[in-house]
Amino acid sequence: MSGEPSETLCSAPPVNLEAQWVVGFVDGEGCFFIGINPHPDMSSGYQVLPEFTVVQHQRDVQLLYALKKFFGCGVVRTNHAERMAFRVRRLEHLSTIIVPFFEKHPLKSKKRVDFLSFRKVLRCMEQGEHLKAEGIDKIRAIASRMNTGRERESPSPPETE
Repeated sequence: MSGEPSETLCSAPPVNLEAQWVVGFVDGEGCFFIGINPHPDMSSGYQVLPEFTVVQHQRDVQLLYALKKFFGCGVVRTNHAERMAFRVRRLEHLSTIIVPFFEKHPLKSKKRVDFLSFRKVLRCMEQGEHLKAEGIDKIRAIASRMNTGRERESPSPPETE
């Protein structure tokens, strides 16, 4: 028997995902990213583009569609060559679906530090800080510490209300 999965397994429809599976999968494969691009039409001169992404090889695209169904938002698109990505970019969906999910079901790895920074940027944007130069500087400082791959302090325990 070869080490390759059977055709039946590869073409099987995705099962309903459970929250803790999603947390583990995003811990390993997800990314919370803040893009800051020059944009002359914006009052600050920059556009802030928050994005939650999970990338997989196209052979596992069914997992990305399962995430899209699980969260009820986002898109699945070609990322690069044979890689596909599930992406959520709409601020409303990030703030009302993605962030509350990971607040209720915290990430276990150091990726949680990036999530907390991501959430902080979204809150800045909700307050309109991204529309002023000082706010862009603040957001840029937060974003510059994200997704660096270097050792970081472990995040504090999840906040309770």
